[in-house]
Amino acid sequence: MLTSLSLIFLIGLAVAAICQKLKLPRIIGMLVTGIVLGPFVLDFLDPSILGISAELRQMALIIILIKAGLSLNINDLKRVGRPAILMSFLPAVFEILAFVLLAPKLLGVTLIEAAIMGAVLGAVSPAVVVPKMVSLMETCYGTDKSIPQLILAAASLDDVFVIVLFSTFVGMAQGGSASAMDIANIPISIVLGIALGAAVGWLLSIFFETSYAHKHLIRNSMKVIIVLGLSFLLMATEAWLEGIVSVSGLLAVMSMACVLQMKSTDFVSKRLSEKFGKLWIAAEVILFVLVGAAVDIRYTMKAGLTAIALIFIALIFRSVGVLLCLIGTPLNFKERLFCVIAYLPKATVQAAIGSVPLSLGLPCGNIVLSVAVLSIIITAPLGAFGMDISYKKLLKKE
Repeated sequence: MLTSLSLIFLIGLAVAAICQKLKLPRIIGMLVTGIVLGPFVLDFLDPSILGISAELRQMALIIILIKAGLSLNINDLKRVGRPAILMSFLPAVFEILAFVLLAPKLLGVTLIEAAIMGAVLGAVSPAVVVPKMVSLMETCYGTDKSIPQLILAAASLDDVFVIVLFSTFVGMAQGGSASAMDIANIPISIVLGIALGAAVGWLLSIFFETSYAHKHLIRNSMKVIIVLGLSFLLMATEAWLEGIVSVSGLLAVMSMACVLQMKSTDFVSKRLSEKFGKLWIAAEVILFVLVGAAVDIRYTMKAGLTAIALIFIALIFRSVGVLLCLIGTPLNFKERLFCVIAYLPKATVQAAIGSVPLSLGLPCGNIVLSVAVLSIIITAPLGAFGMDISYKKLLKKE
Protein backbone atom coordinates (compact mmCIF):
# COMPACT_ATOMS: atom_id res chain seq x y z
CA MET A 1 0.00 0.00 0.00
CA LEU A 2 2.86 2.40 0.81
CA THR A 3 4.32 1.89 -2.67
CA SER A 4 0.92 2.60 -4.22
CA LEU A 5 0.52 5.79 -2.16
CA SER A 6 3.99 6.96 -3.19
CA LEU A 7 3.11 6.38 -6.87
CA ILE A 8 -0.19 8.21 -6.45
CA PHE A 9 1.43 11.26 -4.87
CA LEU A 10 4.68 11.50 -6.84
CA ILE A 11 3.45 10.60 -10.33
CA GLY A 12 0.09 12.34 -9.81
CA LEU A 13 1.76 15.60 -8.80
CA ALA A 14 4.41 15.32 -11.55
CA VAL A 15 1.87 14.77 -14.35
CA ALA A 16 -0.39 17.49 -12.88
CA ALA A 17 2.58 19.90 -12.96
CA ILE A 18 3.27 18.98 -16.60
CA CYS A 19 -0.36 19.70 -17.48
CA GLN A 20 -0.15 23.02 -15.66
CA LYS A 21 2.92 23.96 -17.74
CA LEU A 22 0.95 23.09 -20.88
CA LYS A 23 -1.86 25.42 -19.71
CA LEU A 24 -4.14 22.42 -19.03
CA PRO A 25 -6.06 21.81 -15.77
CA ARG A 26 -4.13 19.80 -13.17
CA ILE A 27 -7.09 17.44 -12.81
CA ILE A 28 -6.43 16.04 -16.30
CA GLY A 29 -2.96 14.91 -15.24
CA MET A 30 -4.31 13.28 -12.10
CA LEU A 31 -7.10 11.45 -13.96
CA VAL A 32 -4.65 10.19 -16.60
CA THR A 33 -2.27 9.04 -13.85
CA GLY A 34 -5.08 7.05 -12.24
CA ILE A 35 -6.16 5.45 -15.52
CA VAL A 36 -2.58 4.42 -16.40
CA LEU A 37 -1.64 3.17 -12.90
CA GLY A 38 -5.03 1.53 -12.36
CA PRO A 39 -6.03 -2.13 -12.67
CA PHE A 40 -7.20 -1.80 -16.28
CA VAL A 41 -3.88 -0.59 -17.79
CA LEU A 42 -0.56 -1.10 -15.91
CA ASP A 43 -2.11 -2.46 -12.68
CA PHE A 44 0.54 -0.87 -10.43
CA LEU A 45 -1.81 -0.07 -7.54
CA ASP A 46 -2.12 -2.49 -4.63
CA PRO A 47 -5.52 -4.23 -4.38
CA SER A 48 -5.71 -3.17 -0.72
CA ILE A 49 -5.75 0.53 -1.66
CA LEU A 50 -8.28 -0.11 -4.42
CA GLY A 51 -10.42 -1.91 -1.85
CA ILE A 52 -10.69 1.27 0.24
CA SER A 53 -10.71 3.59 -2.80
CA ALA A 54 -14.35 4.63 -2.26
CA GLU A 55 -13.65 5.57 1.38
CA LEU A 56 -10.50 7.53 0.47
CA ARG A 57 -12.38 9.42 -2.26
CA GLN A 58 -15.13 10.21 0.25
CA MET A 59 -12.61 11.54 2.77
CA ALA A 60 -11.07 13.80 0.13
CA LEU A 61 -14.52 15.07 -0.83
CA ILE A 62 -15.28 15.80 2.84
CA ILE A 63 -12.14 17.95 3.10
CA ILE A 64 -13.07 20.14 0.13
CA LEU A 65 -16.68 20.48 1.34
CA ILE A 66 -15.43 21.67 4.75
CA LYS A 67 -13.15 24.15 2.99
CA ALA A 68 -16.12 25.28 0.86
CA GLY A 69 -18.38 25.69 3.88
CA LEU A 70 -15.76 27.73 5.73
CA SER A 71 -15.44 30.00 2.68
CA LEU A 72 -19.18 30.43 2.11
CA ASN A 73 -20.91 33.53 3.42
CA ILE A 74 -24.49 32.89 4.55
CA ASN A 75 -25.59 36.36 3.40
CA ASP A 76 -24.25 35.62 -0.08
CA LEU A 77 -26.15 32.34 -0.04
CA LYS A 78 -29.42 34.15 0.80
CA ARG A 79 -28.89 36.39 -2.23
CA VAL A 80 -28.82 33.39 -4.60
CA GLY A 81 -31.66 31.43 -2.97
CA ARG A 82 -34.13 30.78 -5.82
CA PRO A 83 -31.69 30.06 -8.70
CA ALA A 84 -29.56 27.86 -6.40
CA ILE A 85 -32.60 25.74 -5.53
CA LEU A 86 -33.62 25.47 -9.21
CA MET A 87 -30.08 24.56 -10.30
CA SER A 88 -30.00 21.80 -7.69
CA PHE A 89 -32.46 19.72 -9.74
CA LEU A 90 -33.62 21.33 -13.03
CA PRO A 91 -30.41 20.79 -15.11
CA ALA A 92 -30.28 17.16 -13.93
CA VAL A 93 -33.95 16.68 -14.86
CA PHE A 94 -33.27 18.03 -18.37
CA GLU A 95 -30.28 15.72 -18.80
CA ILE A 96 -32.21 12.67 -17.60
CA LEU A 97 -35.02 13.65 -19.99
CA ALA A 98 -32.53 13.69 -22.89
CA PHE A 99 -31.51 10.11 -22.10
CA VAL A 100 -35.12 8.94 -21.66
CA LEU A 101 -36.06 10.43 -25.05
CA LEU A 102 -33.00 9.41 -27.07
CA ALA A 103 -31.21 6.44 -25.44
CA PRO A 104 -33.91 3.84 -26.31
CA LYS A 105 -33.60 4.74 -30.01
CA LEU A 106 -29.83 5.26 -30.15
CA LEU A 107 -28.58 2.57 -27.74
CA GLY A 108 -31.46 0.08 -27.79
CA VAL A 109 -32.26 0.21 -24.06
CA THR A 110 -35.66 0.28 -22.36
CA LEU A 111 -37.18 3.45 -20.89
CA ILE A 112 -36.33 2.54 -17.30
CA GLU A 113 -32.76 1.60 -18.32
CA ALA A 114 -32.47 4.97 -20.09
CA ALA A 115 -33.66 6.67 -16.87
CA ILE A 116 -30.98 4.80 -14.87
CA MET A 117 -28.35 5.92 -17.37
CA GLY A 118 -29.58 9.52 -17.15
CA ALA A 119 -29.48 9.42 -13.35
CA VAL A 120 -25.89 8.14 -13.37
CA LEU A 121 -24.83 10.93 -15.73
CA GLY A 122 -27.09 13.66 -14.34
CA ALA A 123 -24.90 14.67 -11.39
CA VAL A 124 -22.35 17.46 -11.65
CA SER A 125 -19.01 16.65 -9.99
CA PRO A 126 -18.49 18.60 -6.74
CA ALA A 127 -14.89 17.41 -6.71
CA VAL A 128 -14.21 19.37 -9.92
CA VAL A 129 -16.56 22.30 -9.36
CA VAL A 130 -16.21 23.08 -5.64
CA PRO A 131 -12.41 23.72 -5.55
CA LYS A 132 -12.72 26.08 -8.52
CA MET A 133 -15.59 28.00 -6.93
CA VAL A 134 -13.64 28.31 -3.66
CA SER A 135 -10.69 29.66 -5.64
CA LEU A 136 -12.94 32.20 -7.40
CA MET A 137 -14.36 33.34 -4.05
CA GLU A 138 -10.84 33.83 -2.70
CA THR A 139 -9.74 35.81 -5.79
CA CYS A 140 -13.06 37.74 -5.92
CA TYR A 141 -14.10 36.75 -9.45
CA GLY A 142 -17.89 36.85 -9.89
CA THR A 143 -18.44 37.52 -6.19
CA ASP A 144 -20.21 40.84 -6.79
CA LYS A 145 -23.21 38.79 -7.99
CA SER A 146 -22.42 35.72 -5.82
CA ILE A 147 -21.86 33.48 -8.85
CA PRO A 148 -19.34 31.08 -7.22
CA GLN A 149 -21.61 30.81 -4.17
CA LEU A 150 -24.59 30.01 -6.41
CA ILE A 151 -22.77 27.23 -8.27
CA LEU A 152 -21.17 25.85 -5.10
CA ALA A 153 -24.48 25.56 -3.24
CA ALA A 154 -26.39 24.15 -6.22
CA ALA A 155 -23.71 21.56 -7.07
CA SER A 156 -23.79 20.24 -3.50
CA LEU A 157 -27.59 19.80 -3.56
CA ASP A 158 -27.59 18.39 -7.11
CA ASP A 159 -25.87 15.16 -6.07
CA VAL A 160 -28.44 14.38 -3.37
CA PHE A 161 -31.30 14.76 -5.85
CA VAL A 162 -29.67 12.58 -8.52
CA ILE A 163 -28.54 9.78 -6.19
CA VAL A 164 -32.05 9.42 -4.69
CA LEU A 165 -33.51 9.27 -8.23
CA PHE A 166 -30.89 6.69 -9.23
CA SER A 167 -31.84 4.45 -6.27
CA THR A 168 -35.52 4.78 -7.20
CA PHE A 169 -34.96 3.88 -10.87
CA VAL A 170 -32.74 0.90 -9.96
CA GLY A 171 -35.46 -0.39 -7.62
CA MET A 172 -38.00 -0.12 -10.43
CA ALA A 173 -35.67 -1.97 -12.85
CA GLN A 174 -35.36 -4.81 -10.31
CA GLY A 175 -39.10 -5.30 -10.35
CA GLY A 176 -40.26 -2.77 -7.81
CA SER A 177 -42.13 0.49 -8.29
CA ALA A 178 -41.61 4.11 -7.30
CA SER A 179 -43.51 5.05 -4.17
CA ALA A 180 -44.41 8.51 -2.89
CA MET A 181 -41.89 7.96 -0.10
CA ASP A 182 -39.07 7.57 -2.64
CA ILE A 183 -39.83 11.03 -4.02
CA ALA A 184 -40.35 12.50 -0.52
CA ASN A 185 -36.88 11.25 0.47
CA ILE A 186 -35.28 13.96 -1.68
CA PRO A 187 -36.41 17.02 0.36
CA ILE A 188 -36.25 15.01 3.61
CA SER A 189 -32.59 14.11 2.94
CA ILE A 190 -31.71 17.73 2.14
CA VAL A 191 -33.54 19.32 5.09
CA LEU A 192 -32.33 16.79 7.70
CA GLY A 193 -28.77 16.95 6.38
CA ILE A 194 -28.67 20.75 6.64
CA ALA A 195 -30.36 20.74 10.08
CA LEU A 196 -28.06 18.07 11.54
CA GLY A 197 -24.93 19.79 10.23
CA ALA A 198 -26.08 23.21 11.48
CA ALA A 199 -26.71 21.83 14.98
CA VAL A 200 -23.25 20.22 15.14
CA GLY A 201 -21.61 23.39 13.77
CA TRP A 202 -23.38 25.54 16.38
CA LEU A 203 -22.32 23.27 19.27
CA LEU A 204 -18.78 23.16 17.92
CA SER A 205 -18.56 26.95 17.73
CA ILE A 206 -19.78 27.20 21.37
CA PHE A 207 -17.13 24.66 22.41
CA PHE A 208 -14.33 26.56 20.67
CA GLU A 209 -15.46 29.94 22.02
CA THR A 210 -15.97 28.62 25.58
CA SER A 211 -12.53 27.01 25.66
CA TYR A 212 -11.03 30.31 24.48
CA ALA A 213 -12.93 32.32 27.13
CA HIS A 214 -11.68 30.02 29.91
CA LYS A 215 -8.09 30.22 28.63
CA HIS A 216 -8.11 26.54 27.58
CA LEU A 217 -6.58 27.29 24.20
CA ILE A 218 -7.07 24.64 21.52
CA ARG A 219 -4.45 24.74 18.78
CA ASN A 220 -5.70 25.16 15.23
CA SER A 221 -4.27 21.77 14.28
CA MET A 222 -6.37 20.18 17.04
CA LYS A 223 -9.45 22.04 15.82
CA VAL A 224 -8.87 20.60 12.33
CA ILE A 225 -8.76 17.07 13.76
CA ILE A 226 -11.95 17.68 15.79
CA VAL A 227 -13.78 19.08 12.75
CA LEU A 228 -12.63 16.16 10.59
CA GLY A 229 -13.68 13.62 13.22
CA LEU A 230 -17.17 15.12 13.49
CA SER A 231 -17.42 15.26 9.67
CA PHE A 232 -16.67 11.54 9.44
CA LEU A 233 -19.36 10.91 12.06
CA LEU A 234 -21.88 12.95 10.06
CA MET A 235 -21.10 10.86 6.97
CA ALA A 236 -21.43 7.67 9.03
CA THR A 237 -24.82 8.88 10.31
CA GLU A 238 -26.16 8.70 6.76
CA ALA A 239 -25.29 4.99 6.66
CA TRP A 240 -26.57 4.33 10.20
CA LEU A 241 -29.99 5.81 9.41
CA GLU A 242 -30.32 4.16 6.00
CA GLY A 243 -33.67 2.41 5.78
CA ILE A 244 -35.05 4.51 8.64
CA VAL A 245 -34.81 8.07 7.34
CA SER A 246 -32.80 9.74 4.56
CA VAL A 247 -30.06 12.17 5.64
CA SER A 248 -27.48 13.70 3.32
CA GLY A 249 -24.08 13.34 4.98
CA LEU A 250 -22.29 15.60 2.48
CA LEU A 251 -24.80 18.40 3.02
CA ALA A 252 -24.48 17.94 6.79
CA VAL A 253 -20.71 18.38 6.53
CA MET A 254 -20.99 21.52 4.45
CA SER A 255 -23.76 22.92 6.68
CA MET A 256 -21.63 22.31 9.79
CA ALA A 257 -18.72 24.21 8.24
CA CYS A 258 -21.02 27.09 7.17
CA VAL A 259 -22.45 27.54 10.68
CA LEU A 260 -18.98 27.20 12.24
CA GLN A 261 -17.75 29.97 9.94
CA MET A 262 -20.76 32.15 10.75
CA LYS A 263 -20.63 31.70 14.56
CA SER A 264 -16.85 31.75 15.06
CA THR A 265 -14.59 34.79 15.05
CA ASP A 266 -13.10 35.79 11.70
CA PHE A 267 -9.64 34.76 12.86
CA VAL A 268 -10.72 31.21 13.81
CA SER A 269 -12.67 30.58 10.60
CA LYS A 270 -9.89 32.04 8.46
CA ARG A 271 -7.21 29.89 10.11
CA LEU A 272 -9.34 26.75 9.79
CA SER A 273 -9.99 27.55 6.12
CA GLU A 274 -6.25 27.93 5.51
CA LYS A 275 -5.52 24.62 7.25
CA PHE A 276 -8.11 22.74 5.18
CA GLY A 277 -6.78 24.43 2.04
CA LYS A 278 -3.39 22.85 2.75
CA LEU A 279 -4.99 19.46 3.45
CA TRP A 280 -6.80 19.69 0.10
CA ILE A 281 -3.45 19.69 -1.77
CA ALA A 282 -2.92 16.05 -0.75
CA ALA A 283 -6.60 15.09 -0.80
CA GLU A 284 -7.00 16.38 -4.38
CA VAL A 285 -4.27 14.03 -5.66
CA ILE A 286 -5.79 11.02 -3.90
CA LEU A 287 -9.31 11.85 -5.08
CA PHE A 288 -8.64 12.32 -8.78
CA VAL A 289 -6.00 9.62 -9.19
CA LEU A 290 -8.38 7.10 -7.57
CA VAL A 291 -11.29 8.36 -9.70
CA GLY A 292 -9.07 7.70 -12.73
CA ALA A 293 -8.18 4.25 -11.37
CA ALA A 294 -11.90 3.40 -11.19
CA VAL A 295 -12.27 4.13 -14.92
CA ASP A 296 -12.21 0.96 -17.01
CA ILE A 297 -10.93 2.29 -20.30
CA ARG A 298 -12.01 -0.91 -22.12
CA TYR A 299 -15.65 0.08 -21.81
CA THR A 300 -15.09 3.22 -23.85
CA MET A 301 -14.46 1.06 -26.90
CA LYS A 302 -17.83 -0.65 -26.47
CA ALA A 303 -19.80 2.58 -26.21
CA GLY A 304 -18.85 3.94 -29.64
CA LEU A 305 -19.58 7.22 -31.40
CA THR A 306 -23.33 6.95 -30.74
CA ALA A 307 -22.76 7.18 -26.99
CA ILE A 308 -20.41 10.16 -27.44
CA ALA A 309 -23.06 11.95 -29.51
CA LEU A 310 -25.69 11.17 -26.86
CA ILE A 311 -23.47 12.62 -24.09
CA PHE A 312 -23.05 15.89 -26.00
CA ILE A 313 -26.78 16.12 -26.80
CA ALA A 314 -27.57 15.55 -23.12
CA LEU A 315 -25.12 18.33 -22.20
CA ILE A 316 -27.06 20.67 -24.49
CA PHE A 317 -30.29 19.73 -22.67
CA ARG A 318 -28.48 20.31 -19.37
CA SER A 319 -27.27 23.73 -20.51
CA VAL A 320 -30.82 24.74 -21.41
CA GLY A 321 -31.87 23.73 -17.89
CA VAL A 322 -29.13 25.92 -16.37
CA LEU A 323 -30.17 28.91 -18.49
CA LEU A 324 -33.82 28.49 -17.45
CA CYS A 325 -32.76 28.54 -13.78
CA LEU A 326 -31.06 31.91 -14.32
CA ILE A 327 -34.08 33.69 -15.81
CA GLY A 328 -34.87 36.76 -13.74
CA THR A 329 -31.39 37.00 -12.18
CA PRO A 330 -29.11 40.06 -12.66
CA LEU A 331 -26.49 37.92 -14.45
CA ASN A 332 -25.47 39.06 -17.94
CA PHE A 333 -24.91 36.75 -20.92
CA LYS A 334 -21.21 36.13 -20.16
CA GLU A 335 -21.92 35.25 -16.54
CA ARG A 336 -24.71 32.87 -17.53
CA LEU A 337 -22.37 31.24 -20.03
CA PHE A 338 -19.85 30.65 -17.25
CA CYS A 339 -22.56 28.95 -15.15
CA VAL A 340 -23.29 26.64 -18.09
CA ILE A 341 -19.57 25.74 -18.40
CA ALA A 342 -19.21 25.20 -14.64
CA TYR A 343 -22.10 22.72 -14.70
CA LEU A 344 -20.54 20.45 -17.35
CA PRO A 345 -17.97 18.30 -15.48
CA LYS A 346 -18.78 14.82 -14.19
CA ALA A 347 -16.44 12.53 -12.28
CA THR A 348 -17.07 11.64 -8.63
CA VAL A 349 -20.66 10.38 -8.69
CA GLN A 350 -20.21 8.61 -12.04
CA ALA A 351 -17.13 6.77 -10.71
CA ALA A 352 -19.05 5.86 -7.54
CA ILE A 353 -22.33 4.55 -9.00
CA GLY A 354 -21.54 3.86 -12.68
CA SER A 355 -20.80 0.19 -12.02
CA VAL A 356 -23.77 -0.43 -9.67
CA PRO A 357 -26.25 -1.58 -12.40
CA LEU A 358 -23.61 -4.06 -13.68
CA SER A 359 -22.91 -5.41 -10.18
CA LEU A 360 -26.68 -5.88 -9.66
CA GLY A 361 -26.89 -7.93 -12.86
CA LEU A 362 -29.15 -5.50 -14.74
CA PRO A 363 -29.14 -6.02 -18.54
CA CYS A 364 -28.12 -2.38 -19.06
CA GLY A 365 -25.12 -2.68 -16.72
CA ASN A 366 -22.40 -2.79 -19.38
CA ILE A 367 -23.73 0.08 -21.48
CA VAL A 368 -24.42 2.27 -18.43
CA LEU A 369 -20.84 1.78 -17.22
CA SER A 370 -19.48 2.43 -20.73
CA VAL A 371 -21.34 5.74 -21.03
CA ALA A 372 -20.40 6.73 -17.45
CA VAL A 373 -16.70 6.15 -18.21
CA LEU A 374 -16.96 8.15 -21.43
CA SER A 375 -18.71 10.99 -19.63
CA ILE A 376 -15.85 11.25 -17.10
CA ILE A 377 -13.18 11.22 -19.81
CA ILE A 378 -15.01 13.84 -21.91
CA THR A 379 -16.69 16.20 -19.43
CA ALA A 380 -14.23 16.38 -16.49
CA PRO A 381 -11.41 17.84 -18.61
CA LEU A 382 -13.89 19.84 -20.72
CA GLY A 383 -15.48 21.51 -17.69
CA ALA A 384 -12.22 22.04 -15.80
CA PHE A 385 -10.43 23.44 -18.86
CA GLY A 386 -13.47 25.55 -19.78
CA MET A 387 -13.59 27.15 -16.32
CA ASP A 388 -9.84 27.75 -16.25
CA ILE A 389 -9.68 29.57 -19.59
CA SER A 390 -12.98 31.46 -19.34
CA TYR A 391 -13.40 32.84 -15.81
CA LYS A 392 -11.22 35.92 -16.36
CA LYS A 393 -13.07 36.74 -19.59
CA LEU A 394 -16.61 35.97 -18.42
CA LEU A 395 -16.59 37.08 -14.79
CA LYS A 396 -15.97 40.49 -13.27
CA LYS A 397 -13.30 40.79 -10.56
CA GLU A 398 -14.79 42.56 -7.54
